[in-house]
Amino acid sequence: MHAIKKLLLENKAWAEEKKSDDPEYFERLSHLQTPEFLWIGCSDSRVPANEITGTQPGEIFVHRNVANLVIHTDVNLLSVLEYAVVHLKVRHVIVCGHYGCGGIKAAMTNHDFKQVLNMWLRNIKDVYRLHRDELEAIDDLDKRADRLTELNVQEQVMHLAKTSIIQRAWKNENRPQLHGWVYGLKDGIIKPVFQMTSDSTIDPLYTYDDL
Repeated sequence: MHAIKKLLLENKAWAEEKKSDDPEYFERLSHLQTPEFLWIGCSDSRVPANEITGTQPGEIFVHRNVANLVIHTDVNLLSVLEYAVVHLKVRHVIVCGHYGCGGIKAAMTNHDFKQVLNMWLRNIKDVYRLHRDELEAIDDLDKRADRLTELNVQEQVMHLAKTSIIQRAWKNENRPQLHGWVYGLKDGIIKPVFQMTSDSTIDPLYTYDDL
């Protein structure tokens, strides 16, 4: 059986099981989307947001990209962020990285990954440069990559706080809380590594005074 056909058959079986357990499930879901969380995660197929948090469809609004980056020129990410914060009124924004991330490991090398990936990974290299002294004091390369994963998550949360989208919501509605997490592929456990709230201080250079 072709892999694509198998996916479609699995989908039908899943839908039938859902309807068998709860005949009104899809009708109810089609009229309701009130997630409390926005998840900004890695595209890695081993880190599915709903499954590792035990949540159901409709509970988490999800955006994923390579190495869970928050880039101030990424209109895709910013449109998701604005919709989630302004229209869905989420109360928590989570940036979740994971140990063993291929993007993190690639950014630690000097290999040429061709133009588009080079541009993307440059953002992780910038995080490495900011924390070079700490990272290069770690001799074990796997442990160094793990620490870069944590620092990358921290920097992406700080990038969120620099946006007018978050600052306006903080000023007017005292939400959302920003969370930086790292998921362990080897044990399935999420480790919180960083957090920011409306009371957090950011560099004045990035604050808006006329929101």
